[in-house]
Amino acid sequence: MKQYLFVILLLGLLPSCATVENDYDPLVGLNRGTESFNTTVDKVSLKPIAKGYQAVTTKKVRNMVSNFYDNATYLNTVLNDFLQGKGQQGFEDFARFLINSTLGIAGLADVASSFGLEKHDEDFGQTLGVWGADQGAYIVYPLLGPNSVRNTPSFITETATDPLFWAAFFVAPPVTIPFTVLKYIDKRSRLMEASDMRDELALDPYLFTREAWRQSREYKVYDGNPPASNTTDSEDDWGDDESFDDEPSFDEGDVADPVVGEPSVTPKPQYKPHIRLN
Repeated sequence: MKQYLFVILLLGLLPSCATVENDYDPLVGLNRGTESFNTTVDKVSLKPIAKGYQAVTTKKVRNMVSNFYDNATYLNTVLNDFLQGKGQQGFEDFARFLINSTLGIAGLADVASSFGLEKHDEDFGQTLGVWGADQGAYIVYPLLGPNSVRNTPSFITETATDPLFWAAFFVAPPVTIPFTVLKYIDKRSRLMEASDMRDELALDPYLFTREAWRQSREYKVYDGNPPASNTTDSEDDWGDDESFDDEPSFDEGDVADPVVGEPSVTPKPQYKPHIRLN
């Protein structure tokens, strides 16, 4: 289900992203330039390659490839489980890694899920968020895409727990390079539906991607239960503002007896306007 989170967020952000930029983005000028560069590179290389990859492989094969890379990098999740104080989840995720690495044949098959060991997604950016670090400025890195000040140190733990990185010191490049290239082709293939949706529906692709990425990060930091935003709270309080209670209410006792022959007028019920600010 989590693999569709980014797509769901993109859909949910369509109305809001079309109207107002409402997030902290002091590097917006540089970010837009970098994203334009990334988009150009993607259109002439990564996207066509990913489409070709999808054309020559079946869904089952692509799932096996995705499972392999997810398992190969899963020690990063295990590490950050413990850094976040999630001891039980850390041991369960380590067991998941061992089961899929052995019974799942290097992770090609997700055997651990059938044992009730749920897949998690933790990284150092989430760890910093759990310990109170603010998300900070939004950053778009060349080729790597969306990121933030808080999430940038994740590069360190992701690299340190990546077997492909360490294998490069012991295995010949003709072996490690194709595995690394396939890793990024697999990542681009997974985002195909979301990127196509953004390009077709978003009035501002940059704003669309930024809001979806930042909200996705908050969702992950709070394990799917982010706190209610201040905007939502203020909207709810607005409708119950006591100032509206000062308006005179209609009282039947204040109405004089109707005169025979005169049409009676039924007063309209009083109501409180509920104003929502977009």
